[in-house]
Amino acid sequence: MEFLISGILAVTWKQAIMYLIGLLLIWLAIKKQYEPALLLPMGFGAILVNLPLSSALNQTLQGTLKTNGIIEWLFSIGIETSEALPILLFIGIGAMIDFGPLLSKPILFLFGAAAQFGIFAALLFAVILGFDLKDAASIAIIGAADGPTSLLVSQILHSNYIGAIAVAAYSYMALVPIVQPFAIKMVTTKKERKIAMHYSPSDVPKSMRIAFPIVVTFIVGFIAPSSVSLVGFLMFGNLIRECGVLTNLSETAQVSLTNLITLLLGITISFSMQAESFVKVDTLLIMAIGLFAFVFDTVGGVLFAKLMNLFLKEKINPMIGAAGISAFPMSSRVVQKMALEENPQNILIMQAAGANVSGQIASAIAGGLIITLVSAYI
Repeated sequence: MEFLISGILAVTWKQAIMYLIGLLLIWLAIKKQYEPALLLPMGFGAILVNLPLSSALNQTLQGTLKTNGIIEWLFSIGIETSEALPILLFIGIGAMIDFGPLLSKPILFLFGAAAQFGIFAALLFAVILGFDLKDAASIAIIGAADGPTSLLVSQILHSNYIGAIAVAAYSYMALVPIVQPFAIKMVTTKKERKIAMHYSPSDVPKSMRIAFPIVVTFIVGFIAPSSVSLVGFLMFGNLIRECGVLTNLSETAQVSLTNLITLLLGITISFSMQAESFVKVDTLLIMAIGLFAFVFDTVGGVLFAKLMNLFLKEKINPMIGAAGISAFPMSSRVVQKMALEENPQNILIMQAAGANVSGQIASAIAGGLIITLVSAYI
């Protein structure tokens, strides 16, 4: 009892806040089912690293010998020195993606690019608010709605706010069904949301499906070398899926590898959620800028679709542009749900899915470009 009381008395007010944040993330994961595979380990990890003298951070052996605790060790080898965890996750993501709808309607590639607008708008906003360039760039990439990319960029650029950025990125990914409808309705009319689109399925040859990840890797490698680790591992995962001779590996990448890396990544991120570095006014600003980036990514995609409609005979439902963010498959599902609410006969899921997987590629490329551009100035 004496040890319990002394431990409780050692808790600072900042650590108490982190306990509440940890419990909130756990509640969102279990009760609301918002990205539970990530928010639950992040929430529990936030509690672990903020307990006084937590052995999850460091341990003292035999009275004098100090060694890294398990979470600090995972962070050191999996994120800090090699960025291995977020990059390996892209293999599983690639193995889950079907690029068929995108390949059958290549115009959807444009929406993935257009929906990255918020990243660069948020970069300027963060600089104006006083963040230095490497932190501003790391915060801005939250707008990609791609947790692994956000984490990787912030780590490579040595941002001081990795924990806050990770929490913001994964939280907004989970809040896609809440944030995107608001952003879409803000810049569309009911008439525009009712626009019907007809999807004519066309068989994409297997040779094209196999060639696609290889060709994309070459193109990205020549244009944006800093994106190769992100795009390359994404395309490698997709090649495993499409080649047809590695079915067991494809299933392993989609399920076992993705689940394992997600689990480890979630609890490892909590190393950056230690109270002294997390409980700051800057954290609130990061959450606000991240939301700004996320909303403007959605708006950018929608406005680009509306611009295209000025020149197209067969109009595009502008909501398709919103699916160009990287939050796959949540964003395409949101678009489909909104389309059915406006017009029960309107099926947009295939076009939305095509734009959504385009966003996966575009966000990885955007992350590489941010790294390249910012590295040139720091």
